[in-house]
Amino acid sequence: MKEKLRKINLRTALIMAICFYSLTMALHILVISSVIPFSWVNGGRSDSFESQLPISVVGMVVCIIGGAFTIFAGQKKRYLHKRGRSIICWCFVALWTFGFFQQLLGTSFEKLVCSFLLLLGVVSHLRMAIETR
Repeated sequence: MKEKLRKINLRTALIMAICFYSLTMALHILVISSVIPFSWVNGGRSDSFESQLPISVVGMVVCIIGGAFTIFAGQKKRYLHKRGRSIICWCFVALWTFGFFQQLLGTSFEKLVCSFLLLLGVVSHLRMAIETR
């Protein structure tokens, strides 16, 4: 499994992660702008748009932080903060994996769209986490 992941070029993993964060940010923007109904996300547990709004805003902040880290981690500098990058990547792998399983228990929209989006995040961050520079 590890060897198969290493076959993915690190530059490709970086692009996959940037796509993941961009699409996730777009998803939250669509929810905030009411293009996507708030009942389609968060497992349909939000009672109103007002209760979904803080969740989407926090999701956008996480996307901004994760995207900035991904761009930093994808640089070709060798041996600079290698251990820290790896630990943070593993934390993101754990977070996105947990989120993936949550999406599988959610609404149809989450099962069909969000789960594939999170799978993209898991694979890209896993590839960056196992990088030996």
